Amino acid sequence: MKLAKRVESIEPSATLSINARAKELIASGVDVINFGVGEPDFPTPDHVKEAAIQAIRDNFTRYTPVGGIAELKEAIISQFERDYGLSYQPAEILVSCGGKHAIYNVAQALLDERDEVIIPSPYWVSYPDIVRLAGGRPIIVPTNEEMGFKISPEKLEEAITPRCKLFILNSPSNPTGSVYTKEELEALAEVILKHKLVVLSDDIYNKIVFDDMSWHSIVQIDPSLKEQVIILNGVSKTYCMTGWRIGFIAGKASLISACTKIQSQSTSNPNSIAQKASIAALNGPQDEIDKMLEAFKERRDYFITHFKNNKSVTLYPPEGAFYIFPNFSSYYGKRFNGKPISDSIDMATFLMEEALLALVPGSAFGEDCCLRFSFATSMESIKKGLNQLEKALQELC
Repeated sequence: MKLAKRVESIEPSATLSINARAKELIASGVDVINFGVGEPDFPTPDHVKEAAIQAIRDNFTRYTPVGGIAELKEAIISQFERDYGLSYQPAEILVSCGGKHAIYNVAQALLDERDEVIIPSPYWVSYPDIVRLAGGRPIIVPTNEEMGFKISPEKLEEAITPRCKLFILNSPSNPTGSVYTKEELEALAEVILKHKLVVLSDDIYNKIVFDDMSWHSIVQIDPSLKEQVIILNGVSKTYCMTGWRIGFIAGKASLISACTKIQSQSTSNPNSIAQKASIAALNGPQDEIDKMLEAFKERRDYFITHFKNNKSVTLYPPEGAFYIFPNFSSYYGKRFNGKPISDSIDMATFLMEEALLALVPGSAFGEDCCLRFSFATSMESIKKGLNQLEKALQELC
């Protein structure tokens, strides 16, 4: 059987692969500490679970409208009014089977063959492959620690060509935890407006910010940007609902209509029960978020303090999300039992085998110097894991 060429152009999700491997080892009795997982380690709030149980009791288990039920769209609209100060209509909202599915729909609706998409690196692992699956061409614009892992307006403008169709902006960022300030977004907005560039603003971590950092979305910077910006959000990270698979986008009605048409021929509606649970998440008590943030901040601070004591590792302190992305490149060229450590894949493999740590190599995010640690795990695991990390690094020569 000959497979389609598009399959050859993409890679499996590195983060999901690492997480699956870690779970296999744990199931076999190996005490692996999983720093690779990209989901909160807290339970879904009880009132959300109860809403799902009630939906089952009410037999809300049949097909719904493709783009989501009206009640959920209204809850999403209310959230955008609270968080963004913007008004949307139901025709400008699409509910999908997770944020990844929503991005996939956007790429399929917008991109023709060889259309270009600007993606700052480090980037979330799936952006480039979702673009390739739609026939588009990812244009990767590197950033670094000195830049706070954020694209500058000058670099953005340099990357724009007549074939450029879309710019993907993620703040807070996965994998770096970087958060764009209002002033930085204002500078980017000038370029975006000048070139009439369409922006996919991935705001999935917008509630997870630290140190009184003021979060802003690019769409809030100038009223006229609303026509050019597609907002991506969902319930997975904020409400500990990764497995419920509910993401959503807000944007121009014509684009939402196109994305809904695509979704109608792939998954049809998102899960009916999860939609009812998501209404409870968006409309219900929000106090669990503050508790989660407090725990995440404590864990982040422990990571930062730990790595300050290792002069061979540098890092940009994350301002949001629940990842830290330290630079281990000073260890490249060293060996363990005669085997060289040449890149982030070698380093991640070494740490899995010798320190029993599951980490995602930075190459999966477009930055080979780094490794991504998720601090969405217990403080006990973090302390134990970092001790094992340091012991393993001392074995390199």
